[in-house]
Amino acid sequence: MLDVSARRRRALRHFGSPGTGRVRLLCFHYAGGTASAFREWPRRLPADVATVAVQLPGRDTRLDEPPHVHMGSVVAELLDVLDPLLDEPFACYGHSMGARVALALAHELRATSRPGPRALFVAASAAPAARGRVRGWDEPDEGLIAYLRDLGGTPPIVFERPDLLDLFLPALRADLTVVATAGDPVRPPLDVPVHAFAGADDREASAARMAAWREETTGPFTLDVVPGGHFFDEDGVGRVFDVIAGTLAEPR
Repeated sequence: MLDVSARRRRALRHFGSPGTGRVRLLCFHYAGGTASAFREWPRRLPADVATVAVQLPGRDTRLDEPPHVHMGSVVAELLDVLDPLLDEPFACYGHSMGARVALALAHELRATSRPGPRALFVAASAAPAARGRVRGWDEPDEGLIAYLRDLGGTPPIVFERPDLLDLFLPALRADLTVVATAGDPVRPPLDVPVHAFAGADDREASAARMAAWREETTGPFTLDVVPGGHFFDEDGVGRVFDVIAGTLAEPR
């Protein structure tokens, strides 16, 4: 059993120059993803935004740890590993599954009287009130792979290499189980700004299904429809960076 400090070292990836940021951006990856998805973000964001990416267990540097299958255990771990980082201003960005994780974390921070995020950025994730059935998580591997192909964004070599699929599928299935079984608890909306990003060609999280994120806050809400599918294209990703930079540059 790892102690909290060891789990923090494994669970948090500080990209860019640590300690130089005026505000931290806590980043939460998509189902089956890793923290390395955010490796290049410091190069695209202002120098005073410190990118801190969460690495969930069951993948990459945490491959030897069992993945979470319940949102409650994900959030409980995040409270432990992130607690020392909450003493300075921060915002949260979550892509797909990561958006639901960021939302659950924000509610738990409020429930435990901890500091909350300056802003919540959610991408490629249908709002809780508009979500449909989660595909793949309770299907045979063939169904899970078909879902992965439909989403796009996975390198073709992964589908050609059974050994890579054997490494990748357990974490993906566990992550989708977290989302599928999380439910929609009744709770008051947050009071933080929520900025949503929908890929123009994303059938899983269309603009119509992401518009309902406005119900998750009493604060300002914006929805940007950006170029690309579930994982956006380069122009779409550029729009995300522009919005994050502009929002976090604003005085509170």
